[in-house]
Amino acid sequence: QVQLVESGGGLVQAGGSLRLSCAASGRTFSDLAMGWFRQAPGKGREFVAAISRIAIPTVYADSVKGRFTISRDRAKSTAYLQMNSLRSEDSAVYYCAAHPAPKFAEVLRAGYHYWGQGTQVTVAS
Repeated sequence: QVQLVESGGGLVQAGGSLRLSCAASGRTFSDLAMGWFRQAPGKGREFVAAISRIAIPTVYADSVKGRFTISRDRAKSTAYLQMNSLRSEDSAVYYCAAHPAPKFAEVLRAGYHYWGQGTQVTVAS
């Protein structure tokens, strides 16, 4: 069983930055492909970014490409989402997700097995 704990959310002004963290436990971190999703009020959960077991490749939703960066630190068993140039439309609950991927370079836009509890990001315009 994999446990995921997100942190780093909060209130930020438009144009500002936040870094979300996702600490994983319960399984060897390098076995896990990681992803970030978000859900705004009244909307479905949407894919934001994903990273493979070996940190390359990464993929992003078009809406965040060039502004957000996903990364991972094997020593800390933690995945990150650096969010720059934040916009009001980025406001949402952000969820970390993990999946035991059989291939080193596999990135997943869906199909994750494990989820964190979410962290709120609010961007004030």
